[in-house]
Amino acid sequence: MMVMRRRAGESILIGDDIEIHIAEIGRSRVKIAIGAPREVPIVAKELKITAQENAAAVMAGSRAVAALAGRLRAGEHFFSNSAARRR
Repeated sequence: MMVMRRRAGESILIGDDIEIHIAEIGRSRVKIAIGAPREVPIVAKELKITAQENAAAVMAGSRAVAALAGRLRAGEHFFSNSAARRR
């Protein structure tokens, strides 16, 4: 990882196609502008991690539903004997 110091109004070039411009520096935040070709995806890392976590949760949920459906098809009982007797 490369660390560079930049002031507001300065830029960093990555290759020939990507420019990171330091637009504004506040007390606890830095506002940047990124110029890149359309085919280069640009997304905040936190958003990508959240999307990956959501996709994993969906997969885990669908596996759980499929397992439950399989158990139901097999005729597995989910109630204890005492609950079945109360009916």
